[in-house]
Amino acid sequence: MVPGTIRITREDIDPGKILQEAQSSTIGALVSFLGVVRDDGIERMDLEAYEEVAEEELARIREQAIARFAVSHVDIIHRVGMLSVGDHIVMIVVGASHRKAAFQGCEFIIDRIKESVPIWKKEYTTDGSRWVAGEHG
Repeated sequence: MVPGTIRITREDIDPGKILQEAQSSTIGALVSFLGVVRDDGIERMDLEAYEEVAEEELARIREQAIARFAVSHVDIIHRVGMLSVGDHIVMIVVGASHRKAAFQGCEFIIDRIKESVPIWKKEYTTDGSRWVAGEHG
């Protein structure tokens, strides 16, 4: 069994802690992706998820990455709730013997999350709010 975590949470993500926990003597490369709320005219965003289905889909994506890229560690943590500019949204950590597999696995995971995980984003601006179609995280 490949170690790692799948989690939907309202709590902040601690990147240092997650990276520390992912390290092992069998992993030669750790690649991480940390999505952050950016200031592109929004004040905040609300992320909603069909949590049970989202966690099942994240687990499916994780298993696909393990099988496809022979990675040896995968963490996927995605936040929901009201987030402000600068807040962490999603963190992916992929460990493998070599960097190429870790990079490929990480990119595969974030691309699949945006395509298939039932997480929706509503952005708030000074002019009101809008649901953002087509991107889940």
